[in-house]
Amino acid sequence: MTQHSASNKEISDKFPSQARVVIIGGGIIGCSVAYHLTKAGWTDVVLLEQGSLSCGTTWHAAGLVGQLRSHANMTGLIRYSTQLYSELEAETGLATGWKKCGSLSVARTKDRMTVLQRTAASARAQGVNVEVISAREAGDLWPVMATDDLQGAVWLPDDGKANPSDLTQSLARGARMRGAKILERVQVTGITVKNGVACGVETERGNIAAEIVVNCAGQWARKVGQMCGVTVPLHSAEHMYIVTGKIEGVHPDLPVMRDPDGYIYFKEEVGGLVMGGFEPQAKPWGMKGIPNKFEFALLEDDWDQFEPLMENALLRVPQLANAEVKKFYNGPESFTPDNNFILGEAPELKNFFVGAGFNSMGIASAGGAGRALAEWIINGAPTMDLWPVDIRRFAGFNNNQRWLHDRVKETLGLHYAMPWPNRELDTARPFRRSPLYHLLQAKGACFGSKMGWERANWFADKGQQPATVYSFGRQNCHDNVGREMQAVRERVALFDQSSFAKLLVQGRDACHVLNYLCVANIDVPVGTSVYTGMLNERGGYETDLTVLRLAAEKFLIITGSAQAIHDADWINRHIKSDDHAIVTDVSSAYAVLALMGPKSRDVLQKLSDTDFTNKAFPFGHVQEIALGYATAYANRMTYVGELGWELIVPVEFAVGVYEALHQAGQEFGLSDAGYYALEALRLEKGYRAWSRELTPDINPYEAGLGFTVAMDKSGGFIGRDALAKFKAENNIKRRIVQLTLEDGDAVLWGGELILRNGVPVGEIRSAAHGHTLGCAVVLGQVSDASGIDKDWMEQGNFEVDAAGTLYQARLHLRSPYDPKSERIKI
Repeated sequence: MTQHSASNKEISDKFPSQARVVIIGGGIIGCSVAYHLTKAGWTDVVLLEQGSLSCGTTWHAAGLVGQLRSHANMTGLIRYSTQLYSELEAETGLATGWKKCGSLSVARTKDRMTVLQRTAASARAQGVNVEVISAREAGDLWPVMATDDLQGAVWLPDDGKANPSDLTQSLARGARMRGAKILERVQVTGITVKNGVACGVETERGNIAAEIVVNCAGQWARKVGQMCGVTVPLHSAEHMYIVTGKIEGVHPDLPVMRDPDGYIYFKEEVGGLVMGGFEPQAKPWGMKGIPNKFEFALLEDDWDQFEPLMENALLRVPQLANAEVKKFYNGPESFTPDNNFILGEAPELKNFFVGAGFNSMGIASAGGAGRALAEWIINGAPTMDLWPVDIRRFAGFNNNQRWLHDRVKETLGLHYAMPWPNRELDTARPFRRSPLYHLLQAKGACFGSKMGWERANWFADKGQQPATVYSFGRQNCHDNVGREMQAVRERVALFDQSSFAKLLVQGRDACHVLNYLCVANIDVPVGTSVYTGMLNERGGYETDLTVLRLAAEKFLIITGSAQAIHDADWINRHIKSDDHAIVTDVSSAYAVLALMGPKSRDVLQKLSDTDFTNKAFPFGHVQEIALGYATAYANRMTYVGELGWELIVPVEFAVGVYEALHQAGQEFGLSDAGYYALEALRLEKGYRAWSRELTPDINPYEAGLGFTVAMDKSGGFIGRDALAKFKAENNIKRRIVQLTLEDGDAVLWGGELILRNGVPVGEIRSAAHGHTLGCAVVLGQVSDASGIDKDWMEQGNFEVDAAGTLYQARLHLRSPYDPKSERIKI
């Protein structure tokens, strides 16, 4: 060896002291992030693995790659994964085991067949190849399967499978080829933090300074997050499968097969079968922490836990009874509270990113998720709507280990649980409760949960059980919801909306900061409330909310229940170091009681000396008022299309105000109402909701909310340039539209396919039965590459595919519920 080459080797072997990006974790996710960063030109990347690449949970993954998800962008990530995996071997020279063998999902029951038919319609809406087939046709594709008890199946020909360890090595080589350093046997012991910014990692071999730190530590990701105060709510659970010897009729091209009614899946491996599943009640693991040296390791066999899966597998594949079981795998994997993975920059710590908690879907998601996280790192923001997996959907309280332990028992089973409309999780509840919880419970409230809050979905009649009986048809609360809606439309009703997130923004520059963030003008007189959106640089919605100007330098933001962390993070990221503005989450300090309906003014007038007439208290205004013995803010605003006020009440007064409102409202027929009624009422009026119709990919003009945009306000706003360009091009190619069905008996739940003149053009984002209108009413997103104008909407013949049945639909350019009295303006 020459002196020159020896010198180069010495430099390459030297432990680095700095890097632009340090990635913690050498599983498939960490290697995918490194691959995509280097592919984008960020070559100064160091990846640290405490053991060997793929040694944690990646190596024992089943390697199934199913494309379809309920959210179009999540499907898009996996479709990208399939493309990447098919091309990676040619690029790196390392095999990935990728095989496009297709996949089958079979149905034992009529309800499951409805799910599969809905799946097929959703697939067509998202551009995924799919075919609904008979049980006999499914048997032809999968000849070792018993089909006599099946209702049918769906066939997705572009799904496939891969070898997880080989994929990881191939991604790692691709990253190395572009300059990344991948170091094994390096234990991370801490994260270096200065002034709220992650700026390096600490290891047993020395410290590495870095501009960006990425936590892809798999089931250790929660522990890594705790090193620097970042919430990564996941918990490990045992996941089991068997590998058999050769079985007659099993061939290399056999599709992946899922039998969700039996909680099981199958794939071919060396002439035999891999059979595993997701039992309804999982077995959590690692309550005392995950050992650092848990490398290429498995847990003890547990045939008792596996027995329900095995029994179902024997029914589906009778030949298993005589097959050799070559190996029993019991490998822990990490699961999150909602069964979606975790991606993005931590709200607690700048420049600290997370990619973890893949819920046994890491192989399918890794390619797309790695690219999405790399783009987030490079661009400083997501390049698409990633809200279903955004780390900011969780709060610190979601990291409670006992709560995670109990919740994960259920979420693992969600993979194959029946995805009923309105389905609520049952474990680790009740969690967060408003001060009115017990009063509503005594009145027969059936509770759901959002961001941990217990929220009244509907109210049972006397003698009726306050529990939703799930169905794809009309559920048992249908008439209850109708009566609650009628009370709002004709009399007055009271909603407990205490789960609303509330952010107080104060300081000399509070108005300047908010005006730059909001699309509407926020520099309004004190006592004014403004509905507005906050946009990203692409012009898409980061959130929509109401801003109440309580004083010259004091603003109260009312936003969605799930958005407290996200919205506070978005605002804080845009407060400059020399701005005098501070954001405080006061969600737990105030209850919100929404009093809605034509008699709402009469109820309030009995409890307060405030003048509630339209002249004295117009729409879009807020006042501090006396309300019985309490003092509260009253905001003239509506989400249901009726006269009403949102009452923002300090929690210690909430019970008293609630009781006083009911006493005063008795003569006006005041009723309690829940969130199912609220949803249907807002859909009748066509009001948009964030994360449903309003997303980071949709701008105000596409959403039909152009009237909220103050294009010419002083100082501009984030996203203004993108909107200006969009307006100049004058070619809207996608829109949010409102539809009603001609058939009053049809039931829609969201996710259904929208067709125009027989051609798929979009999907339904939100749906409910509009009792006022007497039919299903929906908001959906439609698109057409040639442009969507008034003629396109008025002249098309629209239909909705609900589980294979086509229903005639009418598109509305104005809300179908728009009474001449215009009650919200009285």
